[in-house]
Amino acid sequence: MGLVILGVSRAPFEGVPLLWLIGVAVGGLVVVAWLERAMPFNLGWRLPDLDFAADVVHAVVNLLVMHAAVVGFVLLRSSAGWEGLWWPSDWPFIAQVFLAGLPLDLSLYVVHRLSHRYGFLWRMHSIHHSSRRLYWLNGERRHPLHAALMAGPGLVLLGVLGTPAEVVGGWFAILAVHLAFQHANIDYRAGPLRHLLGVAELHRWHHRERFEDAQVNFGEFWLVWDHLFGTFYQPSSPLGRVGIEGDPIPHGYAEQLRYPFRGHSDTQKH
Repeated sequence: MGLVILGVSRAPFEGVPLLWLIGVAVGGLVVVAWLERAMPFNLGWRLPDLDFAADVVHAVVNLLVMHAAVVGFVLLRSSAGWEGLWWPSDWPFIAQVFLAGLPLDLSLYVVHRLSHRYGFLWRMHSIHHSSRRLYWLNGERRHPLHAALMAGPGLVLLGVLGTPAEVVGGWFAILAVHLAFQHANIDYRAGPLRHLLGVAELHRWHHRERFEDAQVNFGEFWLVWDHLFGTFYQPSSPLGRVGIEGDPIPHGYAEQLRYPFRGHSDTQKH
């Protein structure tokens, strides 16, 4: 992640910052995928399953949507003629990126928690939880509508403030690689940083099979929200199975997109 953050910090010095940021994100994802082969946490999770093809499509679609959101962010603000209330443009670029990450990360946390409480939101979010293994592609295994709802409030606030597009793009590049690390099948430890960052060794417990056991460690990047709102969990027992009890989610991409809109009220509170 350090190299990704360093790469993001170089964006203002490149000819086309947004293209540079996309390259940084793709390069980081390739490294995460390679590390899974070199130092797996669970050998069983290395085997492709019925969801693999859908996971690939989820990753491609959501990464494209993520960067399209940045472009849309610029066009919308430009068409409205809005310069913004305040933004510290004189700060170092990487400091601006992490500042932008705070409201975006809080937005992700709040909508994430709500998605574990309310039926339709859960049906969209349950696609993310339904995988029976955790690996780097799980970070982007999300219904695109749900991904938009999670980031939406934070993006609106940044638009009001007048955050530059390349700053938002910088955070999305960091977040994309972080989410891959967060869900990766890599045997690594973050030491004291695990109390601050949403790393795999803690986030895996958020994916436990029993719904009641998964109401912890909601933070996408920062875990400060979990500490503040009482959802932080330091595991002291074996992880056990991941996924959703009963395996109710279809395995095809198109079926997963339709799943939340079907007339049912299952998948959650079993």
